[in-house]
Amino acid sequence: MVTLDKAVVAKLKAHGELFEILVDPDKAYDLKKGADVKMEDVLAVEDVFENASRGDRIPEEDLIKAFGTTSVPEIARKIIMEGEINLTAEQRHRMLEEKRRQVVNFISRNAINPQTMAPHPPARIERAMEEAGVHIDLTKSVEENVNVVMKAIRPIIPIRFEEVRIAVKIPANYAARAFGEISTFGKIVRDEWQNNGSWIGVVQIPAGMQPEFYDLVNKLSKGEAETKLLR
Repeated sequence: MVTLDKAVVAKLKAHGELFEILVDPDKAYDLKKGADVKMEDVLAVEDVFENASRGDRIPEEDLIKAFGTTSVPEIARKIIMEGEINLTAEQRHRMLEEKRRQVVNFISRNAINPQTMAPHPPARIERAMEEAGVHIDLTKSVEENVNVVMKAIRPIIPIRFEEVRIAVKIPANYAARAFGEISTFGKIVRDEWQNNGSWIGVVQIPAGMQPEFYDLVNKLSKGEAETKLLR
């Protein structure tokens, strides 16, 4: 349980009333993102307030009216999931950086330069974001932020989302294990086992993940595999 001096307020307005709880900012945000967190570790105190800074508790009849229960853990979970968490400046900065990395990595792994058909390195995407003056919105999902960022950086660098197909031939000595790992990396759209035990397949992956795919194939086959980009 977090101490009161490190707790922040999470709040939700319902039925014309404001409901506040005191929570561990990190654990509350983890819970909001879908992590399995115990409410006893999230709450600083097991009370629901109309004004947490003054310590004014909400009457039980108002809790029942708004939530149908007086169970603080149940009510607290709903407040966290549906309401707002007053993040600290340090936590907000850390979360913005984390979401920024997620957005950049998503774009780098799924988009390419259509002029060269090669992926853009994360550093190039970050420079384009800075030049475009586009910012990450903590309240939006990674996918929503990706859409905003892509729209902003398209005038600056040639970029688009695309998938590619790569033909692969794995020698018999490595085929069985390689097939399993390759099938989890991308979508196998065609495959064939040869009489000599080797495996031939066509794998569809996001264009930006080509370097990782080639590294995986080389590792699995000790550099003996054959690949060909089919586009």
